[in-house]
Amino acid sequence: MANKAYSKLPCRMREVKSPRRIYLAKRRNDKISTVVLQVGLLAAFIGLWELAAQVGLIDPFIMSCPSRIAETLASIEFSELMLHIGYTLLECIIGFFAASIIGILVAVLLWRFAKLRRVLEPYIVVLNALPKIALGPIIIIWVGAGMQAIVVMTILICVIVTIISVLNGFMSVDEGKILLLKSMGASRWQILTKLIIPANVPALVNMLKINVGLAWVGTIMGEYLVSTAGLGYLIIYGSHVFKMDLVMSSTVVLCILATVMYLAVAAVEKLTKRKFHVD
Repeated sequence: MANKAYSKLPCRMREVKSPRRIYLAKRRNDKISTVVLQVGLLAAFIGLWELAAQVGLIDPFIMSCPSRIAETLASIEFSELMLHIGYTLLECIIGFFAASIIGILVAVLLWRFAKLRRVLEPYIVVLNALPKIALGPIIIIWVGAGMQAIVVMTILICVIVTIISVLNGFMSVDEGKILLLKSMGASRWQILTKLIIPANVPALVNMLKINVGLAWVGTIMGEYLVSTAGLGYLIIYGSHVFKMDLVMSSTVVLCILATVMYLAVAAVEKLTKRKFHVD
């Protein structure tokens, strides 16, 4: 009866009362309010930081402030700034993709060979707990004091976490579905490509999100050890000559680059959700 009464309403009233339209409008308004709150929180933080520096609550020479950061960035030649950004961004992207690909391939190998997984599992746990910065001098000796050492450091930071997270996702797939495919004569490769990987698309995207942060950590850590250019180099140089404005300016640029990279991965996540109909 209710559906019949609803169908007799004029078209305009049906559009206004449509549950789907109400739901979509609610989601849109929720997204808008979230973005507004995020921007407002950032603006409030910047404003309070600047105000605290201007009234003397903090020492701008030590803590810097937004106006001094803007002046510092404006004082650096654009070509020089782009050079440092380019070095750091290239190192980070190479390490990010290399670690993600290597980690996924190793996880597939460990999923395929259960005996190998049981043998290597304790070593993977130990490597994950090992502070990678301790390997810095060894890496420099092995691959040289250049960009390659920074990329290797980035890979080491990311790859073990990638292996563990992807392998856990592979192992969490319903065993009943795997047995069903086996009973139908499916090969290991077919099980992997038709069941395991599609079922773990959200886990793979989450792994990429985690690797964004880890890749930047590894890159800057590597530049702390050995670099002649890059944002990490600017941070080290600024701290040595006690130019905290340069240190904070480089950190702000790093935050912007990390945000852009994270948004790129988030865009990939949206595409995968549409393709695989993931909620």
